[in-house]
Amino acid sequence: MWAVVAYGPGDLRVEQREVPEPGPGEVAVAVHYGGICGSDLHYWRHGAVGDFRLREPLVLGHEVSGVVREVGPGVDGVKVGAEVAVHPATPCDTCPQCRSDRRNICANTSYLGSAARFPHVQGGFAGVLVVPAAQVLPLPAGLDLRRAAVAEPASVAWHAVRRAGTLTGKRVLVTGAGPIGALVVAAARAAGADEIVVSDVHEAPLAVARQVGATTTVRVGTPEAVVLDDLRADVAIESSGAPAGFTTCLRAVDRGGTVVGLGLLPPGDSPIAANLLVTKEIRVLGSFRFDHEMSAVLAALAEDALPVDPVVTEVVPAPFAPSAFELAADPRNSCKVLLDFSGGLDE
Repeated sequence: MWAVVAYGPGDLRVEQREVPEPGPGEVAVAVHYGGICGSDLHYWRHGAVGDFRLREPLVLGHEVSGVVREVGPGVDGVKVGAEVAVHPATPCDTCPQCRSDRRNICANTSYLGSAARFPHVQGGFAGVLVVPAAQVLPLPAGLDLRRAAVAEPASVAWHAVRRAGTLTGKRVLVTGAGPIGALVVAAARAAGADEIVVSDVHEAPLAVARQVGATTTVRVGTPEAVVLDDLRADVAIESSGAPAGFTTCLRAVDRGGTVVGLGLLPPGDSPIAANLLVTKEIRVLGSFRFDHEMSAVLAALAEDALPVDPVVTEVVPAPFAPSAFELAADPRNSCKVLLDFSGGLDE
């Protein structure tokens, strides 16, 4: 089968690997689509995501959908041939966070395509992926595999929007209109936000944001960006992962408003306008990954309640993954890029 493997900075390979077999309690999924995430790009470019550095070759990918190929002993309720999305996390289920139903911040979670642990947790950019049966979510009627591949990042966005509280009738700012930012816009629209203002340094992602529900878009670095200084948003969601974006949220949110930090900032200390936290009594919340939200997101996708289709701008056959990664790294020419593994088995 094909597998997309990161060996080190700038060293991405598409190679042939043996097809894995499921063990007890496991399911083998024939992967059809896999979405390239920002973390995949970091492993490719830098050999690391934050403090998590590659120490062995890593099959990338954690945004995948496919068809159940085989079930292992002891698996009930999952049928061969079922179309599914894969939840990428395996929490420990014993720590205080897991016991308080906050499994998304479990420090002992295994996550597909991650170098946070050693041996690394191999990911889903492969012809066949074997995972515990609990991580396999059957698709609702009416949801196809291509759209289902967006369920994982859409769940990240959904979680961030829920962290912000009730958005009905509110003015929301989203900084950063990359794939996650665009999906935050879609989730905020589904949550009833009245106005959604989106900022980014490039025009192309702002065009996608308008297609999924943004009422106003602002290009950073142009005269129009002055509107952000007195926006008085009820909620601001930082999706760019840049300290400047975080400060924009602090400046643009109204007194007593809420800022949700979603984009991962660079490692170490980041300079932000922290005095505004005090003088405006801003409530600041973090948002990391997701947990149970994926089932709700799959249902929303099936019901067309999340307008995510414009977010997927390219689908590239898996053997051409290096060129797909180049494309995904250029926000001027792409948003979410999917790899197509449907022809990735040689049997």
